[in-house]
Amino acid sequence: MTTQNLERTVVLTAMPFRIGTPDLESRYPVIIGPDLVIGRAYRWHRDWWVVTSAGERNIGRPKVGVPGIEKAAVRLTQEYAAGRITAVPLGQIRAEEPQPLTGPVPLLHPRMPVNDRNTKSAETAFAGLANLRWRAVLTGFPGSDNHWVLLCELCGWIGPKFWSHLRGRNGDLPSLHRHEGGCVGPDRVRELIPAYQQ
Repeated sequence: MTTQNLERTVVLTAMPFRIGTPDLESRYPVIIGPDLVIGRAYRWHRDWWVVTSAGERNIGRPKVGVPGIEKAAVRLTQEYAAGRITAVPLGQIRAEEPQPLTGPVPLLHPRMPVNDRNTKSAETAFAGLANLRWRAVLTGFPGSDNHWVLLCELCGWIGPKFWSHLRGRNGDLPSLHRHEGGCVGPDRVRELIPAYQQ
């Protein structure tokens, strides 16, 4: 049996759990029983992290073909079974979820080191957001390939997007399809955003 198959077997034989709906920061609650959360898992720059009663830590990248959320959930069930973490009610987790801010956000996400490269990338990203009528409502720039909670200024939709998807490719503008759930339609997007009129 290959290492990948062994890891898959461990995933399938772990304590029963389910993955809940992620919060705005794309942190997935790992739930046991009817509604007890043993931790939350999220991806940050390709690694998976878990947040538990014992704190936050990096559990690394999964093997090829193994979803990171499964690896994180199995790790959490092992920690819980060993008595190293405790569970909290799902309702408590939901009550503590971050909410969008009405005012400005910091330039950089708290996990992003303050340096010239990150500052310049953040300034470029914020200028791009303004040009495309998006607004950051939870944190500063998290990097190009991490979820960033944005508000669509055309319709009010709030949700996670990747800056790497919004900045376009090869100098082209991003798709007129702004987000799931629809928006104002491609014709109206072209009308409301001057960059699409050039």
